[in-house]
Amino acid sequence: MDLSDAVIVNSSRLKSVVWNDFDRIKKGDTCVAVCRHCKKKLSGSSTSGTSHLRNHLIRCQRRSNLGIPQYIAAREKKKAGTHALANFNMEQEQIKDEMLNIVNVRFEQEPMKDEAVNTGNSNFDQRRSRFDLARMIILHGYPLVMVEHFGFRVFVKNLQPLFELVTFDRVEADCMEIYIKEKQKVNEVLDKLPGKISLSADMWAAYGNAKYLCLTAHYIDESWQLKKKILNFIMVDPSHTEDMHSDVIMTCLMDWDIDRKLFSMTFDSCSTNDNIVCRIRDRLSQNRFLYCNGQFFDVRCVANVINLMVQDALEALCDVTKKIRESIRCVKSRQAMQAKFNQVAEEVKVESQKSLCLDNSLRWSSTHVMLEVALEYREVFCVLQENDPVYTMCPSNIEWERVSIVTSYLKLFVEVTNVLMRCKSSTANIYFPELCDVHLQLIEWCKNPDACISSVASKMRSKFEEYWERCSSGLAVAAMLDPRFKMKLVEYYYPQIYGSSAPERIDDVFHCVKELYNEHSICSPLASLDQGLAWQVGGAGSSPASRDRLMGFDKFLNETSHSEGSKSDLDKYLEEPLFPRNVDFNILNWWKVHTPRYPILSMMARNVLAMPMSKFASEFAFSTEPRVLNRDWTSLPPPTVQALMCSQNWIRSELES
Repeated sequence: MDLSDAVIVNSSRLKSVVWNDFDRIKKGDTCVAVCRHCKKKLSGSSTSGTSHLRNHLIRCQRRSNLGIPQYIAAREKKKAGTHALANFNMEQEQIKDEMLNIVNVRFEQEPMKDEAVNTGNSNFDQRRSRFDLARMIILHGYPLVMVEHFGFRVFVKNLQPLFELVTFDRVEADCMEIYIKEKQKVNEVLDKLPGKISLSADMWAAYGNAKYLCLTAHYIDESWQLKKKILNFIMVDPSHTEDMHSDVIMTCLMDWDIDRKLFSMTFDSCSTNDNIVCRIRDRLSQNRFLYCNGQFFDVRCVANVINLMVQDALEALCDVTKKIRESIRCVKSRQAMQAKFNQVAEEVKVESQKSLCLDNSLRWSSTHVMLEVALEYREVFCVLQENDPVYTMCPSNIEWERVSIVTSYLKLFVEVTNVLMRCKSSTANIYFPELCDVHLQLIEWCKNPDACISSVASKMRSKFEEYWERCSSGLAVAAMLDPRFKMKLVEYYYPQIYGSSAPERIDDVFHCVKELYNEHSICSPLASLDQGLAWQVGGAGSSPASRDRLMGFDKFLNETSHSEGSKSDLDKYLEEPLFPRNVDFNILNWWKVHTPRYPILSMMARNVLAMPMSKFASEFAFSTEPRVLNRDWTSLPPPTVQALMCSQNWIRSELES
């Protein structure tokens, strides 16, 4: 085609970035696209599209190797947000023109010009890419040493030849830098919180018998969203005393400057934790940082208490559980035995459609399932033992009865745990009715005439009541702050639990509610600034004696300052009708909407509802083992482990929100 008198069309009017590498030439009614690299002529008609031009650029021998990255980068620049990337398959010229939509996630928003390389139509940023790599390792828990793996280095070099490969030490330093930046963000969030912070403490195991203490902050933010963030992940020596452990925790609190913002701490139930909690509470109470002299400070994990009771129940069934486990193995070990078992099941007309299964010893819920299914085939096992001399481990009738009773206990614990763990972030109000039901059932179980059953029920009840005495006030106050129940739920359950002493117990709960409300009222922005400061830390220049006297005066003033016709938030809240119960109720949304009506009570709700009554994630609620640190991270120095664990939690939280 003779192009001597052809006219070059102004490519700036052409939308596709492919025209950065082509000249569009028009002669008469015909349009031709001429490659700027090899001068090959292709159709340039508007009806021809641009796929054939892109495919040519991929195969063009004279085009620089940087052409494809330039092409992709130019498209990214054109489309901020969602990008279309060509999927280039180079094998034997089998080019697939497939466009993939990906989310444009950029972790580092600030410009990093010091290591940027100009590649024509786009900039390659070495530093940004380094930190994207470090964030990827943190986010997904990859081993840091992967940056030195041969396959990874080949992959990266072929993907982006300009990227300067990093060493283990370099990526570790990058992870630490990310941690410092992310920690500053979390610090700013905690500093601006409108309410208090509750902490949970959890022990993690690591390979090599190392132990780590994980401290997690739980709070309700200004948007009334329940949040939690890991603050510290510290290696601890199990041989250290309770004093040393409490000092470690206090150091963490002061490092984050949240010692005066603490509302509660959640631990497992054990004597060691009792002493640690007492020491921390005493230190914080000396400065009057805690509400109600720390009455709500000590919280024990519900899931941990349930696990302890489950272990008591399973221990009582230990011998018979072994028989059932061996019975199932016997049936499933040989095809002929399984066929015989199925035949007997048909003869005795077992209606169950479930299959026999063995449990996972690390998950007690699976033991419950195994026992529950075995009970449905109880008659089959009995007939099988009578007719098959090989099978001799069938439980006796008394043992089957005990399995039936204890399995019903386990069923309740499974149901309660599922209710409490069904939400990723559960507010404190949901626990009270579930645990009241557990309390009532334990009372009934202790009345069983079988000494073995009543004995295990008594052991479980003892553990539960120790927990209940410590945490029931917090549970009841949280339930009172649920507008669907208020004090009515306490008034419903306590007569069933306490009998004739119920009125006194109900009065105790109401006294706790009033005391907590009054202290929030004094510390409220609605109260005078001087009163709030005097209550929390004492006025500047005041002696300890004068602070004590003024504290009592503040309480008196708050309780008597209302005129006869006015009512407090608490009075109005309790007098108004209950909110209708419905499945979709969101208590945090309710308090968000009603904050203007109950400004002081909403402050109290923000603090109480954020209390972590259970510190287990749902996937670990049924586990009998502690959480275990990533094997690849175990060998790293403790400061690096803390940086990785905290940063991973913070980045994931940011992506989820």
